[in-house]
Amino acid sequence: MDQAEKFKKTLERYIDYRGIDIILHLKDGTVIELDKNRKLNGDVVIKNGKTGIVAQIEISEIQRAEFFAA
Repeated sequence: MDQAEKFKKTLERYIDYRGIDIILHLKDGTVIELDKNRKLNGDVVIKNGKTGIVAQIEISEIQRAEFFAA
């Protein structure tokens, strides 16, 4: 299993835990904080808001992720 697969499995596990806050640092320098209304659809992280999908982030665009217990 390569690093990309390990990262995806870890991210998928923590996305399902609602008690974990996730901050994504993208390769272009953007920082996105995922709230509790999030999901993983294939290789895309989806951040939902009150009006629907707020952001769709390809896993390949993520440089690193930080996980915090809420």
